[in-house]
Amino acid sequence: MDQLTQWITTINDFIWTYILIAVLIGCALYFTIRTKFVQFRMFGETFRLLAGSTSSSKNAEGKKQVSSFQAFMVSIASHVGTGNLAGVATAIAIGGPGSIFWMWIIALLGSASSFVENTLAQLYKVRGNDSFVGGPAYYMSIGLKKPWMGSLFAVLLIFTFPFSFNTVQSNTICAAFQEAFSFDPVIVGSILTLVTLVIIFGGIQRIANVSSVIVPVMALGYVALALFVVAMNITKIPDVLELIISSALGWNQAFGGMIGAAMMNGIKRGLFSNEAGEGSAPNVAATADVSHPVKQGLIQVFGVFADTLIICTCTAFIILFSGVPFGPESNGIQLTQQALTSQIGVSGNIFIALAILFFAFSSIIGNYYYGEANVRYLTKQKWALVAFRLMTCGMVMFGALASLNLAWSLADICMACMTACNLVAIVLLSKYAVRLLNDYVAQKKQGIKDPVFKKESMPDIRQDLECW
Repeated sequence: MDQLTQWITTINDFIWTYILIAVLIGCALYFTIRTKFVQFRMFGETFRLLAGSTSSSKNAEGKKQVSSFQAFMVSIASHVGTGNLAGVATAIAIGGPGSIFWMWIIALLGSASSFVENTLAQLYKVRGNDSFVGGPAYYMSIGLKKPWMGSLFAVLLIFTFPFSFNTVQSNTICAAFQEAFSFDPVIVGSILTLVTLVIIFGGIQRIANVSSVIVPVMALGYVALALFVVAMNITKIPDVLELIISSALGWNQAFGGMIGAAMMNGIKRGLFSNEAGEGSAPNVAATADVSHPVKQGLIQVFGVFADTLIICTCTAFIILFSGVPFGPESNGIQLTQQALTSQIGVSGNIFIALAILFFAFSSIIGNYYYGEANVRYLTKQKWALVAFRLMTCGMVMFGALASLNLAWSLADICMACMTACNLVAIVLLSKYAVRLLNDYVAQKKQGIKDPVFKKESMPDIRQDLECW
């Protein structure tokens, strides 16, 4: 097992060091310029849309549709999880404090990639049984006219999210409960598997309902605690910010030789956390019932900011304020627990264990839905969906027993392959996202408060658009 872990880790480092980081940053810059910095210039509109997105509508059969807010919360449920607590700690342990700087950069630039992919998911969505369905597999098949590429992406996503990523989530929950309560990972893993089974057999409506309750409560609670820790250490903020920036740029003597490690781990863990450009969030963004594709694209941009610039930064500050020693051998979630314990006492250990339970469990069910959307793309056979649900639960149990390094390395390799496939597609289709953005802005300038998209405005592709 140790030899397998080492082999997988070597492949993972090669892919990220020499290929994906350059592609990610290049695409993020391209989309930022192409959309004229949409993530910054329309930030106010993003807030306005999010505030008014909570109500659900009904379809022709009288069934409730997934609201824009519910879709956003399911995607945030997947974003906000292990990456925010354990992933940040792992990045700092391996790449140093400078990793946080590169997390910020990939979030600020990558949010433009998020806008493009989620807008495209809305444009090319189709009608499902109880909600709209869409995502990269659909815009590859319909928009690019490449069904084989859509099938490839669907397979990659299934291996990445409900299988590999859920292994990391359950592994982290079990490690946190072992550190806080000395609970046996087998028992914790068994309970997680059973609860996951009950929720995912309830379908997207149950997943959306659970996520829309859990996510706001857990995120606000964690941010409130982090702000308390920041207030306790208010005089240290300038020093911590200086440490992060100087470490990232090689100015700090202690971390001067770690620029490459800081960049690789910051971007890698940042992508794991916020998923911008990865092709995951579009699967649930497509389910939202909105009047214009750009609306959901803008709302999803806020998810990237909230995930990385707020929640990940909270974790980084807690660790760096604490002065707890860290290094490559540090266990991610346990490092965060030790850091918070040093700030508020033993209750910090327990709080992180409970927080990661809600953070990571919401990710498990969010990740599952990403996989379900792509299983439905590949086949309409009911037995295949049942088998997929059971396999997802099996991977939750496997994660409880796997080693930390093996779980993270498998997740990183799958994430790299899936992201590369999605970036190719959204670069080729980005012209349509830009046209939609221009249409939305033009309607706003005409005084239309609630822009509406009609496929007649895109006569060259109207035959490909089912839902507009």
